[in-house]
Amino acid sequence: METLRTEFDFTLPRGYVDNEGNLYKNGTMRLANAIDEIAPLRDPRVRANQAYLVIILLSRVITRLGTITDVTPKHVEGLFASDLAYLQKFYRQINENGTSQFSVQCPSCSTEFEVDFGQLGGELQAIPSTSSTKR
Repeated sequence: METLRTEFDFTLPRGYVDNEGNLYKNGTMRLANAIDEIAPLRDPRVRANQAYLVIILLSRVITRLGTITDVTPKHVEGLFASDLAYLQKFYRQINENGTSQFSVQCPSCSTEFEVDFGQLGGELQAIPSTSSTKR
């Protein structure tokens, strides 16, 4: 029986800095369900500013940011712009493809690699694909 992976670890490019100056770079995001995408539309902050939708949505699906396990819109508001952009792409990757990994090809040797998108914010971990071919 195949199990569905529903949580994915990530590493932010810059990291969240709290009021005490602590830096949090590692976190976990779960797959979104229908209510995660519908509920923010009822939020008055989203009605006033549609761009706020991403803040509410990410605060619902990020289950951990460092030692923070109750991620709120205030936490997401405090992210650097590069981290917010990274998390939006990460959200799309895991929810559209069901994985944090995707295939890339080396421009020099044409070897194909599986890259873990969750690690792109930090250290890149490339794994040669089992179907790698050289041209």
